[in-house]
Amino acid sequence: MSSDADAGELGAAADAAPDGTPDDHGTLSVVGIGPGLPDHMTVKAKRVIETADVVIASSLYQEFLRADGTIPSEERTDEDGIATRDDGFEQEIVRSTMGRQIELARAAFDYVREGKDVAHVSGGDPSVYGKSDLIFKMADEEDATDVPIEIVPGMTAALGGAANVGAPLCNDFCTVSLSDKWRGWDEIEEKLRAAAVSDFVIVLYNCWRNYEKAVEIVREERTDDARVAIVNDAGRADAGRNGESEFITTLGEAADHDNKVSGMGTSLIVGNHETETWSNNDRTYLVTPRGGRDVEDF
Repeated sequence: MSSDADAGELGAAADAAPDGTPDDHGTLSVVGIGPGLPDHMTVKAKRVIETADVVIASSLYQEFLRADGTIPSEERTDEDGIATRDDGFEQEIVRSTMGRQIELARAAFDYVREGKDVAHVSGGDPSVYGKSDLIFKMADEEDATDVPIEIVPGMTAALGGAANVGAPLCNDFCTVSLSDKWRGWDEIEEKLRAAAVSDFVIVLYNCWRNYEKAVEIVREERTDDARVAIVNDAGRADAGRNGESEFITTLGEAADHDNKVSGMGTSLIVGNHETETWSNNDRTYLVTPRGGRDVEDF
């Protein structure tokens, strides 16, 4: 994308896009389904997927979407991926994998130009380490300015995980991905250190990579008694890869609990100096006050 476009140019382009779209084109919707289960999917996300001519989704997300009838069952899907709903409406279901993202982006543009509405499914929110950036970059690469693109937001792991452990994000927070696939570790370390010094509550994504290193960096700037929540498969109950769970510990002991870090579905919430615990019966929550520490301050 052009890096020298100012806000005015971007605003004008956004206003002009609908008028410049050919009438025979469909729409490409990048749809965030949150954890994937129906309770945590927005009504709009469900509607967009149900009415799409083409649904592009991984095997796992197809499984979730079939469970509540958002897309037809496997029994109603033929060997070419054509699925038939109860009302006779046919959808093409396309399997997405990490290695096919560029290919599928090009295919999505072609489907739209054929007049089909496409739902490109992303877990969580498509703009939080999701698929929306790739779609826009590919649209630029392929000169696909004629393709209408809509982003349908979903609940990301930071929000789902925070809800599971109480109210840790009620003050300023940031997210940092620990994946060094696209960013060098030096850059990740710099961001971690800056976030720790700035006293943000930090949500760490992709904790299956480098999480112990990240914890040690944050420990250099924060006290060891800072609260930490390790959250797995937030919002997925038993349908996730390892099952939904949460575990509260301290920054000083977080790296000792690698058995609680189960993989790609794990996120860590690292509290700041104001984050405290609140207990109700046998359960402990994390709370970061919005500003004041007393009720009278609200």
